[in-house]
Amino acid sequence: MSLSEKRQALLDDLITLPDAEERFVYLLDKAKKWKPLDPALKTDARLLPGCVSRLWLYPEFRDGRCWFHMDADAMISKGIAAVLCGFYSGETPADIIATEPDFLAEAGLTQVLSANRSNALANLRRRIKAYAEACLAGEVTAAG
Repeated sequence: MSLSEKRQALLDDLITLPDAEERFVYLLDKAKKWKPLDPALKTDARLLPGCVSRLWLYPEFRDGRCWFHMDADAMISKGIAAVLCGFYSGETPADIIATEPDFLAEAGLTQVLSANRSNALANLRRRIKAYAEACLAGEVTAAG
């Protein structure tokens, strides 16, 4: 599925949700379905700065594509990260760099997030984009 198809599928899911409470339920469902990160990968180096809860990101690069694994100790944070990591996983570094997750605002998701959660979302996007840039520059050749 291309990024534009993923974008449209997420928009279709989110836009039908009538209010903030339903959007939070959606995020909780995403969090519950996301595979937990191996505890050995939950290191301080993989913690995302600027988050109230602890959020770990473990990126890997294989076959010319980026994959993002994550876990968090708060379900809403994990749900937000699951949406973003799921959106960008399996994509090329160039596509990741070129595609902003603007659909989250269009679907009304960012408007229901607290300032701390919005900050965490922005930090996660920056980290994902920086990893893609490192891959494109040839600085990453293996997982991690």
